[in-house]
Amino acid sequence: MTQQTKQTSLEFHSYRTHLLPSQQLRQPTRIGAVSYLNTKPLIFGLNQALESDDALTLDLPSKLATDLASGSIDIGLIPVVEYFQHPEFEIVSDAVIACRGPVWSVRILFRCDPAEVRSLALDEGSRTSAALSKVLFHHKFGFIPKTVPLKMEDNPVESPADAVLVIGDRAMHPESFRPTFQSDWDLGQTWFEETGLPFVFAMWVARNNSFENAQWAKAFEKARDDGLLHVREIAQSAANKYQLTASQCEDYLTNFIRFFLHEDERRGLQEFRRRCELLGLISK
Repeated sequence: MTQQTKQTSLEFHSYRTHLLPSQQLRQPTRIGAVSYLNTKPLIFGLNQALESDDALTLDLPSKLATDLASGSIDIGLIPVVEYFQHPEFEIVSDAVIACRGPVWSVRILFRCDPAEVRSLALDEGSRTSAALSKVLFHHKFGFIPKTVPLKMEDNPVESPADAVLVIGDRAMHPESFRPTFQSDWDLGQTWFEETGLPFVFAMWVARNNSFENAQWAKAFEKARDDGLLHVREIAQSAANKYQLTASQCEDYLTNFIRFFLHEDERRGLQEFRRRCELLGLISK
């Protein structure tokens, strides 16, 4: 290869890396997200970043992690525990689902005093919340209760377990579970009380051999920023589905959920990973 040919090749490479995805020779990107209320601001404007052959699918967090590992999707909004489990995964964006204090939509319901719990039903929808429950029990009481599954379609009231983890929309109505359960933990608040750190539940993650991650980082962050500008609109359209008022939805998305991966969130992420590894909940 001549010097002139090398220079031309380098110039073309430099030019190509600065093009938008639609201007490059590209493959379709398959993106997976969850359909909970707290994800609405992250995906509100995402369709505008998709090309006609890209695809956005909605599924359970745990299912998305499985699909990402298998290659069925290229980028997923997945539970942080799944990110810990796969060294081939990388964080794509600083757009996340996190909290700094109460989260409202993740809680453990107790039939007895928490220190007396011997069985814990775990909602199958999120492996991160399940791991967080075990971490908190061990930190507070020095043990992890026996765990049993709670399917998404199961009624928490009908579970025979001493305590039940519920996540997402049904966790936002704890009053509907009383008087069956005598108390509850908001897991975001409980984690913050124990550590003084935010908790990150889910992030945009890709396999580190995925293409155009830097371009998608900008797209996810722009979608997040657009969504936060339209929180009131999102709240009004979502209220009926989640059996909340528009003001409750807006309050949740504004004052409970945080959507940025700042330094404190990264420290919380590292601390959660450390505690999970100590308990053997993830491979090191």
